[in-house]
Amino acid sequence: MDVKGKVHEVSDTMSVTESFRKRELIVEIAENPQYPEYVKFEAIQDRCSLMDPLKVGDDVEVFFNLKGRPWSDPKTGRKNYFNTLQVWKVNVLTGGDAGMSAAAPQYAPPVDISAAPGEDDDLPF
Repeated sequence: MDVKGKVHEVSDTMSVTESFRKRELIVEIAENPQYPEYVKFEAIQDRCSLMDPLKVGDDVEVFFNLKGRPWSDPKTGRKNYFNTLQVWKVNVLTGGDAGMSAAAPQYAPPVDISAAPGEDDDLPF
């Protein structure tokens, strides 16, 4: 599944246990700009780094899996269900470094080719 929206908030990585970490991303989805929706996505383990380049205000496309699990309250026996939107890829569409190439090209300074060759110029032409 995927959705497009604007980054509203990016949390720091949280260590839930010694071996489990997660990070949350809040995306504003404004299909109806008068009533925007704020949707929470979650990245776990090594996917927490997917959110490193994101900045508040970036337009993004978030790819995610819909996860769900039951939980029974041990005191009452009542069963609850929890849903999670688990991120597996994020593309920055605009904002941040989106409109720029991955690395700016490096150019050598201009050379004056009309200058007389030096004494150590041993080119055959």
